[in-house]
Amino acid sequence: MDSYQINKIQIRQLGPAQTPSPLEVKKYYFVDDGEQVLMASTVRELKKQNDGGPFSFEMAGPRRNLYFQPAATVCGIVSCGGLCPGMNDVIRSLVMTLCHGYGVPRIIGFRYGFWGLSAEGTASSIALSPETVKHIHEDGGTCLGSSRGPQDVSEMVRTLEKSEVKILFVIGGDGTMKGAAAIKQEIERRQLNIGIVCIPKTIDNDLEYVTRSFGFTTAVEEARKAIAAAHVEARGAMNGIGLVKLMGRHSGFIAAHAALSSGDVNFCLVPEKQFILEGEDGLLRKLELRLLKKHHAVIVVAEGAGQDLLFDGDESDKDRSGNVRLRDIGSFLQEKILSSCAEKKLDVTLKYIDPSYIIRSLPANALDSAFCMVLGQHASHAGMAGKTGMMVGHWNGHFTHVPLEMVVGRRRLLDDETWQRVLEVTG
Repeated sequence: MDSYQINKIQIRQLGPAQTPSPLEVKKYYFVDDGEQVLMASTVRELKKQNDGGPFSFEMAGPRRNLYFQPAATVCGIVSCGGLCPGMNDVIRSLVMTLCHGYGVPRIIGFRYGFWGLSAEGTASSIALSPETVKHIHEDGGTCLGSSRGPQDVSEMVRTLEKSEVKILFVIGGDGTMKGAAAIKQEIERRQLNIGIVCIPKTIDNDLEYVTRSFGFTTAVEEARKAIAAAHVEARGAMNGIGLVKLMGRHSGFIAAHAALSSGDVNFCLVPEKQFILEGEDGLLRKLELRLLKKHHAVIVVAEGAGQDLLFDGDESDKDRSGNVRLRDIGSFLQEKILSSCAEKKLDVTLKYIDPSYIIRSLPANALDSAFCMVLGQHASHAGMAGKTGMMVGHWNGHFTHVPLEMVVGRRRLLDDETWQRVLEVTG
């Protein structure tokens, strides 16, 4: 690669890192800012980046020198958006690394998302220490609580300034990243030395430049159990149908990977692939043929699939994060399937299973828990080194630093290769 000019994706630094890291005493390995992870993973992708050479991310990891002096640094942690397995694991990892690794004396947990940074919510903040977070990874959810919806950015920055917070660690998804980016801009406008470091949280696995987000493997593992139950129910009756609705607002990763790992799914419906109900190529006709031949069927549908069949053009109904509220595709399909089968005098038994809230409130499984631990460690290292306006990513087998500008407003979707495998396994 010596003949190429590497385009390094820059991460903003609050200032020169001149304080020796206390990790030096513990014989840590250190990562230099010059160590990079290529964005492209194949020759085809590399050839697409023909405007000056390949692009690369800054590699995550502990730095030999820090921007902040640990003994004089106050850190804040906030968790936002919907619940997801592993949130407590990330919080625990941040606290353990900052306290035991760096000797940070004070960590503030802001309660119930960005509301905790408002003038009204700041009184509910709590002190976090290794003792208070010792067992939280054994529980689902987040010990800090969470919420959706915007807050006044100026007010949130005032809270950080008043609380003497030097680094704010933000755990959340796409909407949360937008909020964090707005906080960073206000901090820069006021010329304050406060770092903003984000940890990606999306159970749907739909954030860009994160190969796998925490909570995803737990969600797929538990979704497969729901599919197994639906399969048993379907096979237990003549013309039995198991209908399972899974999470996936815009991206069908959970539905697709649960179908792949199960092997018992006959129809997989995801937001990325439009489908029709009526006609010879419609879902209802295909289901009828399946029942006539095999006398049972399992359907998995992501919550964001088929919304074009449900929307009447009115997108005014939105949640506090500004997202258009999805219509219930599961209940819609249940009604349409039963109505269609009744018209055709086809006697069926349909069991509808929606395990979404059970799944997202569970503790993380072993794989996710270990992943969360590393995310928290790398976020701590980045924050103490003075990095800001960034997210800890995972790309091409390495943990990376990704500017928030590259994350906000983008969404990762199912790739054609994965979808092809789903088509093969479902037949």
